[in-house]
Amino acid sequence: MNQGDIYNIHGYKHNEELYKIWDETIYLDQTNDYYVFANNKIKVTEKDGRSWKTKEPAIIFYFKKRWFNVIAQLKKNGIYYYCNMSSPVIIENNTIKFIDYDLDLRIFPDGTYKILDKSEYEYHKTKMRYSKDLDTIIKYELNSLINMYKNNELPFNSDLIKYYKEKYDNYKTKK
Repeated sequence: MNQGDIYNIHGYKHNEELYKIWDETIYLDQTNDYYVFANNKIKVTEKDGRSWKTKEPAIIFYFKKRWFNVIAQLKKNGIYYYCNMSSPVIIENNTIKFIDYDLDLRIFPDGTYKILDKSEYEYHKTKMRYSKDLDTIIKYELNSLINMYKNNELPFNSDLIKYYKEKYDNYKTKK
């Protein structure tokens, strides 16, 4: 992987069905724990063929062994975090792949947060027969994610987000 390389993103459901495709994201960095990508105003295509564009720059952290990914959305009034409970990421053939497990954590610039899509999670847990172990992992990881946020651990650090945003802007200017 080289900094500046372009990847696309495939989100799957537990039944291995592709449900969402993001057209472009740029590789910025990686640590032992996660990869960092960024994008802005990219096309997203839903399973039913509908598509839309993202509205603002985003710095995305895909974790290698954790059951979530974190999107820092840089809006005019501050950084919002959208955290997806998902399988650890797999990257192959310039495609980022993960299984989305419905539960999301939304963190607002004022410091408040909200857990989203609980009913969708319960529905899919039953319909797709998530194992008890999987259910335990997802709930444990959601609590871990909330604690990471409350303790200002990475990636919930505005200086880090600004650093990666500058790096992303540099790649965009070179294009």
